[in-house]
Amino acid sequence: MIDINKAIEALDWNKEPKGLYEPIAYTLASGGKRLRPTLALIAADAIVNGGLLNGDAIEQTLPAALALEIFHNFTLLHDDVMDKAPVRRGRETVHVKWNDNTAILSGDQMLIEAYKQLAKVPANKLPQVLNWFNEMATAICEGQQYDMDFEHMSQVSVDAYLQMIEKKTSVLLAYAMRIGGYIAGATPAQQDALYNYGLHIGMAFQIQDDILDVYGDPATFGKTIGGDICSNKKTILLISALETADAETKAELLQWLMTTDRNDQKVAEVTKLYNQLGVRQTCEAVMEEHTAQALAQLDKLPQNEAIEHLRELAELLATRKS
Repeated sequence: MIDINKAIEALDWNKEPKGLYEPIAYTLASGGKRLRPTLALIAADAIVNGGLLNGDAIEQTLPAALALEIFHNFTLLHDDVMDKAPVRRGRETVHVKWNDNTAILSGDQMLIEAYKQLAKVPANKLPQVLNWFNEMATAICEGQQYDMDFEHMSQVSVDAYLQMIEKKTSVLLAYAMRIGGYIAGATPAQQDALYNYGLHIGMAFQIQDDILDVYGDPATFGKTIGGDICSNKKTILLISALETADAETKAELLQWLMTTDRNDQKVAEVTKLYNQLGVRQTCEAVMEEHTAQALAQLDKLPQNEAIEHLRELAELLATRKS
């Protein structure tokens, strides 16, 4: 199996002007789970080991895997500017370490670099891969806009939230799986199973991310705990709390949402209300349902070692601490 970290490290960012390329190197060197490129490669491996093609297909998937990782990190640079996030993966965000303009421009270049990698996909596969990549990119932008729209809405339903994270987060994992499988020769039915697996683990991943923002360990989570509460971000926890609270509890929660200072106290008091309402358990149940749906997709695929890795990954994401 290809070592995706080594492949990313081999990318050359020692270029001029340094003000453009150093933030890209900084971003890609900050680690992360490498989940999207890994999924693309595992999807290819699952199909290859199912007997459809030889191992060259995995190597042919690498440019798409790199494109997915670079694109993902490009979105993070811009998201951090929009969210005014101070920390990403335990380090200063690019807009803090440099400035907003640098983060925007270096992010723009990362998008270009993603398409440069994508252009290396085998010519007979490139038109379809490019079409899917563009569909994915559009969905992510739509999801981000919905997320921004929610900031100005007094009420957001859980269903609307789930539709938003499907676009903003899940489709990137879903298309990573579909593209990897397609390059390796997956049938349309197998492509659908791979896509749906990625979609559901993406949903579980984001719900767990929301939970960790409140209940995670700062030493392992890599972001500021309680950041979503401080910014009144409409996560599944807050939406569920507002939907299930009685009038008195809802009034107390809304009072804290109007508080713009006393952040430590706000986080503590809102978390206390979440605990009283049992929203953590409610959200964990939704996450577990998406994990189960992801695992069910794997039964539709050739059973091999790569599929077992995907089973383990789904279960790991549901219990992760960072």
